[in-house]
Amino acid sequence: MEGIASIRELKARALDQLRGNWFKAAVVTLITVGLSLLISEIPKAGSVINLLISGPIAWGSAYFFLRLRRGEGASVEDILQGFVRFVPALVLYLLTTLFVLLWMLLLIVPGIVAALSYSMAYYIRIDEPELSAMEALRRSKEMMNGHRWRFFVLGLSFIGWILLAVLTAGIGFLWVGPYMSVTSANFYTDLKASQRQG
Repeated sequence: MEGIASIRELKARALDQLRGNWFKAAVVTLITVGLSLLISEIPKAGSVINLLISGPIAWGSAYFFLRLRRGEGASVEDILQGFVRFVPALVLYLLTTLFVLLWMLLLIVPGIVAALSYSMAYYIRIDEPELSAMEALRRSKEMMNGHRWRFFVLGLSFIGWILLAVLTAGIGFLWVGPYMSVTSANFYTDLKASQRQG
């Protein structure tokens, strides 16, 4: 489809956008993953706290990487945007998780399809904060119609890097994580632009 770059182009563009930004991107990735791991170690309350902060963390991460992709002077503090928008971020996370789990109850494949369908919801809410969580999920599903397989293949293209990251005891994820996140932000931006043109 015209206006949407190839997977190779999306990844090459992400590497170019990360040039000079690797350190802060790695810090955001470390906060995103590390905070969840640390909190999960808290006896009894850890799982509840993780449930409450997962949405804001996902929102803040998406906000940071979208700004980095757009050259808007992204900073590590952008991760806090998810807590500034705590309730919307939490509601979006809870609804997304609920719908994906419900589809997973049927079969694994429908659950994966649902996860792909709702994968653009955080970006959409960031760009259009006036939308409700349900509207963002519906818009994401519409946006991804006909593009889920391509986004799935895009994710698969990182498997080699993910395996290398595992072999480095997870340290490699500080590089792979930002690479995947900026590539995803590029996918969203291209898809959004192409659908506006259509």
